[in-house]
Amino acid sequence: MGVYTTTDPATGDATAEYPEISDADLDNLIGRSAAAYRSWRTAPLEQRRAVLTRAAEIHREQADELAKLLTLEMGKPIAQARGEVELVASIYQHYADHLEEYLADEELTIKGPGTAVVRTEPIGPLVGVMPWNYPYYQVARFAAPNIALGNTIILKHARNCPQSALAIERVLGEAGLPDGVYANAFISSAQVASAIADRRVQGVSLTGSEKAGAAVGEVAGRNLKKCVLELGGSDPFIVLDDADIDAAASAAAVGRLGNGGQACTASKRFIVADSVYDEFLPKFVDAMAGWQLGDPTSPETKLGPLSSLAGVEELDELVQDAVAKGASLLLGGQRPDGPGAYYPATVLAGVTTDMRAFAEELFGPAAVVYRVGSVEEAVELANNSPFGLSSSIFTADTAKAERLAGELEAGMVWINSTSKSSADLPFGGVKGSGFGRELARFGFNEFANKKLVRSPGTK
Repeated sequence: MGVYTTTDPATGDATAEYPEISDADLDNLIGRSAAAYRSWRTAPLEQRRAVLTRAAEIHREQADELAKLLTLEMGKPIAQARGEVELVASIYQHYADHLEEYLADEELTIKGPGTAVVRTEPIGPLVGVMPWNYPYYQVARFAAPNIALGNTIILKHARNCPQSALAIERVLGEAGLPDGVYANAFISSAQVASAIADRRVQGVSLTGSEKAGAAVGEVAGRNLKKCVLELGGSDPFIVLDDADIDAAASAAAVGRLGNGGQACTASKRFIVADSVYDEFLPKFVDAMAGWQLGDPTSPETKLGPLSSLAGVEELDELVQDAVAKGASLLLGGQRPDGPGAYYPATVLAGVTTDMRAFAEELFGPAAVVYRVGSVEEAVELANNSPFGLSSSIFTADTAKAERLAGELEAGMVWINSTSKSSADLPFGGVKGSGFGRELARFGFNEFANKKLVRSPGTK
């Protein structure tokens, strides 16, 4: 039987282990979830709202304690960890505030007598498979809308953040969520597949890699289960010739290095107009160099360790492959001596299609900068990726940017801004970045039965 382990990325020290549960325990967990669904699906809106509101309050009340777990388990700098906790609180509060609006019946305009109404109803127990890079946020954007809707949740979290996983379950219990509505499950990949296939489970949501998404999507499809897949990204950051270069360079560093660059929506490919390339590049390199590695427990640290040594090795392989094939290393690119999963801010230029860094996701603090001769070339390069999650366009002409947004193959486009998450904005991508949406009304409706009720009217 496998284990879930807390390993401090700053030191490499393992501090806690939790064994996987047995198949019998998983079957019991699914049974509890199915039983809880029968009552939770009809729970009064006042009860659901109270739970969601209290969950938001507890996150704010316990922000320091919850943030410290993120720093311990995946190395997130403590200031950024507190920011994640606050974002999670806002998500729970959003669904509390919009519960009636999102559940309201939609009356259709129809031909003939009577009425036709579409109701929004839950569908049943769901399985969630979530990653380590935002241990609370990734769960909240799946769990909060579905708890509000009336579904129940079995949550398989990443193996390296078990204490964060248990904290989520604890907070929701303290908020008054009935037993079985949300359950943490320390289970294996094989057990995930069996849970998805179980007739009592009605859907699955995964945030993770393309490989994991393909595996989960295959099982879901084979068993006719609804699924939402939020996968990788290699987001373009386009700088046009009329952009504010100082603002663009500063934003580019933030977009690349926030959360240690370990975000699917991080800016990763910097596509710069030829006429401003020579001005942008040194300013961008300077901005990246300003993010020095440090102790993630210090409030002053902006760039801490990656989540694991394996993550460091994977990133370094991509960087060294590019350099060996002729790319220019303008900053970083050398693993520091000493303990911990540290990797410095890194900038590559001259990356070509034969290098792995051209097509593969750089999941860490490494950026690739490209020079382009036209807007058309910028769009073509931006779309020349297996991914299509988010994107940024920097220009003084927002009308032009809005037109270009229609040409980008991405689920999200940000103008003069890096990608940011908010409870009231939908999140999701296209192509290899997956399908489905989370957050706002869109996330509320992914696992909903949009039930038609057609009445002929009074006889």
